[in-house]
Order: sequence, then structure tokens, then C-alpha cells
Amino acid sequence: MKIGVFVGTFDPIHKGHTDIINYLIKEKIVDKVLVIATGNYWDKQNITDLKIRLDMLNLIKNNDIIIDKKHNKLKYTYQILDNLKKENKEHEFYLIIGADNAKLLYKWEHFNELIENNIIVIARNNEKINLKTEKMIIIDKNFGNISSTKIRNDIEKYKEYINKNVYYYIKKNNIYNSN
Repeated sequence: MKIGVFVGTFDPIHKGHTDIINYLIKEKIVDKVLVIATGNYWDKQNITDLKIRLDMLNLIKNNDIIIDKKHNKLKYTYQILDNLKKENKEHEFYLIIGADNAKLLYKWEHFNELIENNIIVIARNNEKINLKTEKMIIIDKNFGNISSTKIRNDIEKYKEYINKNVYYYIKKNNIYNSN
């Protein structure tokens, strides 16, 4: 089975994320997607508590979307992929990243090990992808330009970009100081 591995803060998960997931499954690029909310992220501050982000992720899961609660505390992506491959030798894993991240992949911890993996790069904001490997799949499709930051800053203005259940969870629990 081909499993996409989508790692990020997902603070909150939004339709840009789910559109990517649904496209990869519909087009049979992967069979399922494992979504892993990171416990921390090297370049982000003030991330919403992991439990809350996992609660929101659980609201979008289905038979094709698996929410991982085991690898969230690992610091680096290469560690996540190593663990997944050791635990599930029968599956083939595909790291899903945006072109903005692909551009900086050479700075990631254990870069040489990382690029030996299958990598799906999602074109984003006309980012040029300089790094290409044999195992890299480039998806040149526009999935919109919404960001979790915009949503956090104005939940009402961008609520159309959030799953309805996630929106109600955010409102009910007054996350992001929503009104």
C-alpha cells in the first residue's frame, strides 16, 4: 500500500490541506494519507496545544485519512519516516511537502537520507523547484493560497476554508480568541 505522510502543524487543518489529500487519493498517487501534527516545529512559535490540533484533525479523518498520534513528538521528519518504514515494512511511504519546503529541503536534518525517500511536492505560489530526484513526484496543480495563519487571525473571514466541524470546534472552544 502507498501511504502519503503529511507532516505539519495543522494549526488549524484547512481545505487547502484536505484538497491536497483528496486529490492524491483520487488520482491514485497514494492509497491513504497519514497526517502527523508535529509536537513542535523549528520555525514556528506559539503553536496551539497538540491535543487541540489532534482533536481538530480527528474531525476530518475517514477511511483514507489516518491521524497519527504516535510520531508527533519526534523532532525531525527523517525520524518519522525511519520509524514508519521500520514499523510497516509492507507499505511504501511518500512524504508530502509544499514547493516552499522543497526549496529548503537541503537545510533539513539528514538531508541526504531524506531525499532517498519518495517525496510528493505540491506546487505552491509559483515556487521554483530546483531539487529533483528520481523518487520525487511534482504535483503542478493549484490548491489555493490559504494559510493557517490567515485563518487563526480572522476565523470569521476565512471560515469557508475550514471544514464545518472544525469551525464549530474552534468556536465552541474559543480557540484563536475567536469571536
